[in-house]
Amino acid sequence: MEPKTGNVPSGRVLSIDALRGFDMFWIIGGDVFFKSVFRLFNRPFADALVEQLDHSAWHGFTFYDLIFPLFLFIVGLSMPFAIGRRKEKGHTKKEIFGHIIKRALTLLVLGLIYNGLFDLDFAHYRYTGVLHRIAICYFIAAVITLNVGIKMLGVIAGSILLVYWGIMMLIPVPGFGAGVLTPEGNLAGYLDRLLLPGSFCCYGFGDNEGILSTLPSVATTLLGVITGCWLRSLRTQKKKVLWMIGAGVLFLVLARVWDLVFPINKLIWSSSYVLYTAGWSLLLLSLFYWIIDMKGYHKWAFPFVVIGLNPITIYVAQSLFDFSIISDIFIHGFVFRLGIFSAAFGLLCAFLVKWYFLYFLYKQKIFLKA
Repeated sequence: MEPKTGNVPSGRVLSIDALRGFDMFWIIGGDVFFKSVFRLFNRPFADALVEQLDHSAWHGFTFYDLIFPLFLFIVGLSMPFAIGRRKEKGHTKKEIFGHIIKRALTLLVLGLIYNGLFDLDFAHYRYTGVLHRIAICYFIAAVITLNVGIKMLGVIAGSILLVYWGIMMLIPVPGFGAGVLTPEGNLAGYLDRLLLPGSFCCYGFGDNEGILSTLPSVATTLLGVITGCWLRSLRTQKKKVLWMIGAGVLFLVLARVWDLVFPINKLIWSSSYVLYTAGWSLLLLSLFYWIIDMKGYHKWAFPFVVIGLNPITIYVAQSLFDFSIISDIFIHGFVFRLGIFSAAFGLLCAFLVKWYFLYFLYKQKIFLKA
């Protein structure tokens, strides 16, 4: 039940940590493990599940297309709680702004290292990336949240999506014209080719986290902020869940309608993609919140919480260190005797090493707050 005092809830919402951990689970090994398991069945339904664990080639949507926007949504979701706690401790707006800058710069530096900064191969260096986008979206969304109310947050998010749609459809690309949404003809990809040095990911004509497509990803984060404001309000838990379900379904419907003229597309982070992923994010959050915070069933979520409290740590660590080296010490003598199960078992053990590394940090109360 909601507190009867005049104070808004400011403590940790366990379902947010659990959902963040669920999201990171797929990034740190859950995807490859389940792909390996599904392939054991060698059936059409299993092949369809494997496809859901890969990104869409261009237009369209798979489960794995939800992973990054869900994380950005959660970044925004946590923001009202974090800023609220600092205000309650007496921090001034200037002090909070200083913290925002420090955190954004930390994420940006980690992103540069993740991409191989110390290789010093700048001709082939990728200048954008996941952590870069998180840093930019966090900074812009946090500054906006610090200075405007919840109604204006919605206006800004909606305006970003409409403006991005207009830009993508109305500004012509040399040699292709306006409104061309092919890999080689879209405006976002053209600007990346024009302005970004180095290499691209994850299609040859632009970058998956490119310049222009960062704009709608800010809207993804702001929709998370709005949801966080709602969760932090004094409304009953039942009303919160019903609002999230209603908003989630509405976004899914609007996204499907918008898809007819501005297709759902992760690589260019289309406006319809923003609404579609926000809809699924809201429905997932409502499920986690209902089970964990409303009904009190939280023990099952502990493995996800451990991951969710140190997501940046494991994301960067797994890029710098091969955790399977440790698991191979214990399983190398027998794993290949497991036949068709050897690959899945090896992947599971590598994942467990990562999880126990995070569990050690959890027990020591070591958290990278970036």
